[in-house]
Amino acid sequence: MAEEKQGFFKRLVNGLAKTRENIVSGIDSIFSGFSSIDDDFYEEIEEILIMGDIGINATTSIIQKLKDQVAEKHIKDPSECKQLLIDSVTEQMQVEDTQYEFENRKSVILVVGVNGVGKTTSVGKLAGKLKDQGKKVVLAAADTFRAAAGEQLTQWANRAGVEIIGGQDGADPASVVYDAVAAAKARNADVLLCDTAGRLHNKKNLMEELRKIYRILEREYPEAYLETLVVLDGTTGQNALIQARQFSEAANLTGIILTKLDGTAKGGIAVAIQSELNIPVKYIGVGESIDDLQKFDAQAFVNALFHIEEGQ
Repeated sequence: MAEEKQGFFKRLVNGLAKTRENIVSGIDSIFSGFSSIDDDFYEEIEEILIMGDIGINATTSIIQKLKDQVAEKHIKDPSECKQLLIDSVTEQMQVEDTQYEFENRKSVILVVGVNGVGKTTSVGKLAGKLKDQGKKVVLAAADTFRAAAGEQLTQWANRAGVEIIGGQDGADPASVVYDAVAAAKARNADVLLCDTAGRLHNKKNLMEELRKIYRILEREYPEAYLETLVVLDGTTGQNALIQARQFSEAANLTGIILTKLDGTAKGGIAVAIQSELNIPVKYIGVGESIDDLQKFDAQAFVNALFHIEEGQ
């Protein structure tokens, strides 16, 4: 496990290289270029964080925290601010252990997200992860509008060795969820994992559809703990934030899966989303293989972002 984590950390470090160039090199030059801490110093840091997709909201609180600490500790030398800045970024992103409550009890995990962000793949990887933890998983292929989604999910289900309940293309997603709940109960499954539709351009339909699904779960499976995760593509930066906001209007989001963080310069968006919407990033993906989806670890993320070796 430690080895897998170490491997993932390495991939994260590599994956965040462009984001690091985007944010960290600029910050380093500020710390070395300024001889005193003044308004210009803070403004420069602020600009780099915002340009690095960390978002206005998160940036404002990071800078405020930095100012407070500089005053409190009577810091005069800009170079002493770097660690404070890193700590402040980390704090913005902490995910509490309670955020993974669904691992400890009978649960339903609904996964939403637009097509093309890696939603179905994330569902498949998550199924594999939960199965590896010794859980009995039933998959519901309730994204019935995208013809290939069901086939794709079936391949993942076979790979992960979990059962899948699907409907005909174009079938009512809520009816697929209804059948899947019956299967999950019959097999005494620990987790029912549902891949649901990814259409945002017609938000009214999406809201209706999700409402129907929520109603079925409340009625048929009230004892199950409900988690709703939105999958966002890290390469889309501010667009991911807009999508998250729109989905949060349609669904009761409890967490985020951020994919495609390898090779994007916009990895800072992980900080922005968490801060703006107050929805924690729970999993991040840095590649194609089944191990490339891991629980989000704020410390490891910030260490990888600032390229601090683990244990330093």
